[in-house]
Amino acid sequence: MRESVIYQEILAEGEQRGEQRGLQRERSLILRLLQKRVGELPQDVSDRLETSSLEQLENLGEALLDFTSLADLFSWLDTHSGRE
Repeated sequence: MRESVIYQEILAEGEQRGEQRGLQRERSLILRLLQKRVGELPQDVSDRLETSSLEQLENLGEALLDFTSLADLFSWLDTHSGRE
């Protein structure tokens, strides 16, 4: 049964859903941490983070510990856009 195409498709779909949920949780955590660190985020920043990869979010999560203002976030985003 585990070798069947249908089983494999269901398994792959379940894994993909789990990964998407994990990414959403990561994104939500990063947004909350950023808001706590630098204040309310402009909508374009929130939108930009909605399309970020897991790797980008993880890197931002580490970098935000050094942020003191929204300008630091903008600088980081400009430096790292599309590079990861």
